[in-house]
Amino acid sequence: MPLIKFDMIKGRTPEEITKILDVSHKVFVEALNIPEGDRYQIVTQHEPYEMILKDTGLGFERTTNAILLTVISRPRTVLQKTQLYASLQKAFQQELGMIPEDLMINFVINDDEDWSFAYGRAQFLTNELS
Repeated sequence: MPLIKFDMIKGRTPEEITKILDVSHKVFVEALNIPEGDRYQIVTQHEPYEMILKDTGLGFERTTNAILLTVISRPRTVLQKTQLYASLQKAFQQELGMIPEDLMINFVINDDEDWSFAYGRAQFLTNELS
């Protein structure tokens, strides 16, 4: 946990997508102090006309390489989130050659009762997970 959804325009190779997922997982493990085995990532690819990510008036343009990450997670501190944003952008730029404008991140916060990992139980509530 967290669950990370990657929305992107179609056209990347399987190797490129794998690298995006691997790089992001490494950053999430470090920034949010999560176990290596907490890896839940989903990629959805879109036609160019199906994904519009404007600049919200900040004065930049994105390319067709833009990625929107939706992070569904238990509560995190402001410091954890801001460090994650910066670390992920830096890693994507250094390891994937991605421009900073092409990464957008959104957190969706939920609580322990909102997760069931298997067996029809809420493992955070049953103390199987902490």
